[in-house]
Amino acid sequence: MKITVIGAGRVGSSVALNCTIRELGDICLLDIVEGLPQGEAMDINHQLAERGIDCTIRGSNNYEDMKESDFVVIVAGVGRKPGMTRMDLLKTNAEIVKGVCNKIKNYAQNSKVIVVTNPLDPLTYLVIKSLGGQKTKIMGMGGMLDLSRFKEHISTLTGMSRESIQAMVISEHGENMLPLVRFSSISGIPLTEFITTQQSEDLINKTKKIAAEVISLKGATVYAPGNAVSTMIECIVKNKRAILPVSALLEGEYGCNDICIGVPCVLGSEGIEKIIELKLDENELKVFNLGVQSVKNAIENLSL
Repeated sequence: MKITVIGAGRVGSSVALNCTIRELGDICLLDIVEGLPQGEAMDINHQLAERGIDCTIRGSNNYEDMKESDFVVIVAGVGRKPGMTRMDLLKTNAEIVKGVCNKIKNYAQNSKVIVVTNPLDPLTYLVIKSLGGQKTKIMGMGGMLDLSRFKEHISTLTGMSRESIQAMVISEHGENMLPLVRFSSISGIPLTEFITTQQSEDLINKTKKIAAEVISLKGATVYAPGNAVSTMIECIVKNKRAILPVSALLEGEYGCNDICIGVPCVLGSEGIEKIIELKLDENELKVFNLGVQSVKNAIENLSL
């Protein structure tokens, strides 16, 4: 299995590390900055050697080295700065991602593609349209990252083991994300049995705001995104058919067409094998539709 990660900054290197720790395949770590991917590759290979893991990472500045990739992970782009929203990055990162798509067409057109670059949902849509590929093989990472934050807040609030928590976050990877308290549980017991209505609202608000807090403290979110991507790839490589929240192209699901947004999907060897349609209540549907409109507005500003 060959996994190419485009963008060798902190997030891209975290993706590479997490994938190799799970022994999912060999990594080609690509970046336009000379020396950066090579240095990151050396550093991670040293850790893998001590752990006895035989997956290897190769750093490169040459896109031809992505040939025969089974997966391409797009991390390239400008990151959020304190005070910025994900949508503030749209114009700059859209141009970067378009350039990356041209390289994928040339060298890895049969690969499955995972988008990490923000704003994630409109850029996932851009990648699907640019590559003209099967929608099942191109997806965005956002919901998995939001889910990790939601689960941490649930564990902190309830004092329960992280291992016992099942949860779900859908909609836009941004200001209109939708942590679903009603569809979350602790060892199968509805989460609402453990928390009050006010605590439920607090959980949702904290999950929405925590990324900005991390960015203000350390400049970027790094480890959770790397884990999120590797979890998605592992589900596909091992044909787990697990239900994970990812940004997918909707064609009638949730009453939406021709838009990418976070929804629960079955991930297996073919990529997105099924989109799960949840029966949202009035309040949940209102937030979901706000996310849909936000992504639609962004897509309208893209030159496809």
